Amino acid sequence: MHSGRAEHDGFLAVEALRKLVRLLRDSAHIVEKRAGVTGAQLFVLRVLADHPGLSINELARLTMTHQSSVSVVVSRLVARGLVARVPAADDRRRSIVSLTSRGRLLHRDAPAVAQELIVDAVRRLVPGHRRGLADGLRALTEALGASGGRASMFFEDEERPRAPRPRRENSKQKRTSALHV
Repeated sequence: MHSGRAEHDGFLAVEALRKLVRLLRDSAHIVEKRAGVTGAQLFVLRVLADHPGLSINELARLTMTHQSSVSVVVSRLVARGLVARVPAADDRRRSIVSLTSRGRLLHRDAPAVAQELIVDAVRRLVPGHRRGLADGLRALTEALGASGGRASMFFEDEERPRAPRPRRENSKQKRTSALHV
């Protein structure tokens, strides 16, 4: 009977992960289609709308993300004219990030984003459940060999240089190539 319970718990865990991935994937597609930014970028815009004039470290804390990951997202938003980064008045070495008028408009008209829902839900968990979730997910990533390094924000991977596109073959070349495989 104990083995059956363990198998059922495993099923429930994998099923919950599938639901989370589906939520994140569906949200990412909707946000990119309707707002033209990634879910991570919209999440940062939402936090900045609620808390104007944050430093990168404050933004990282509020998004529950490492500072370097938030900095990458902010740089992309600056490049698109959606946020502005200016030196802090009290310490010129520190940057303050704020929404631009374009960023405010995009934020207002954009759909909900799964990242903010997940962060809010994690914050609302009772401390014991939050600790259990953290321990369980950390054990899972270690078992998968995926625990090293910093994780980027959801679906906001580091930009990689694109590989050159292969030259298109005509139909005769394709058939000939297939014969030599």
